[in-house]
This record gives sequence, C-alpha cells and structure tokens, in this order.
Amino acid sequence: MTYDGMGLAEFNALSEAEANAALLVCCASPEWARALAAARPYANVDALFDRADAVLAELSEVEIDRALDGHPRIGARPDTAASAREQAGVAGAEDAVRVGLAEGNLAYEKKFGHIYLVCATGKSGDELLDLLTARLGNDPETERRVMRTELAKINRIRLARLVGGGE
Repeated sequence: MTYDGMGLAEFNALSEAEANAALLVCCASPEWARALAAARPYANVDALFDRADAVLAELSEVEIDRALDGHPRIGARPDTAASAREQAGVAGAEDAVRVGLAEGNLAYEKKFGHIYLVCATGKSGDELLDLLTARLGNDPETERRVMRTELAKINRIRLARLVGGGE
C-alpha cells in the first residue's frame, strides 16, 4: 500500500498497524512511529510536526541509530522512492563529486560511527559534498546534534508528503 498524499483525516483514521507502517516509511525508528501513531488524532499538520519533533528529541541514541538505518549513504543508490527524490541533486553530479562523497562518507563513518545524514532535498551534489566536508570538522557531540536536526527536517518533509502537504 502507498501512503503518500492521503490527507490528515485519512491518516488519523488508519488502524494502529497501518499508521505505524506509514510512519515507518517516514522514519525507521519503531519507537518514533509508535509514539506518533498513538497520539492521533492530530488537529492539523503543525500538531503532527510538533509531536514528531518532540518524540525525536526524546529518542535514545540506540533508537536514533535505528532511524539512521533507514537512510542510504548520500550519493549511494537510493533504496526508496523518498531517498531517490531527496537525493535527486546527486544524480547529475560529476564523477569527482561522486568520488568525494564516497570517500567523505567513509571518513565520516570512521570518525562518527554512523552514516552522514543530511536533508538533501533541493541540494546539489556539490552542496552536499561541501556540507559533508564542513561537518567532518565537528566534534562527535556537536555532530550528533546536527544529525538529529537533519533527521527532524527529513521527517517533516516525509510527513508532509504522507498527509498531502509536501514535496
């Protein structure tokens, strides 16, 4: 079943299992999906976004790592339609940018122990590589905060698409 563009009223009316499945397409954290599904009905999209952000802020690091598991490396072959849409700016990137992203991803993972996550929507391959290079200069605590902020942006884009108000 595809869930994109169903509208908030339809989302609110889904069964618990269907709501969880729809939310797991947005973010791979089971705890995040369960918490959002359990808080239905939402009066409006802003209430959904606010709850999504609040739940994300409270997730354990283990659960954040589960959320990261749902994202391919930047520049790698996207494994979902959402990732392909979000990383469209990499599709036409020059070989040097693709190599830079691949090498940067490995350096990032070695330094931080998790994938480089960035809200790639609307960004070119060059921009994504520049952001990656800059973020390699962060200390682990700062980078973890930046990564959580980027995850929240991605979740909002995907939630907006789910309920019919997004990209």
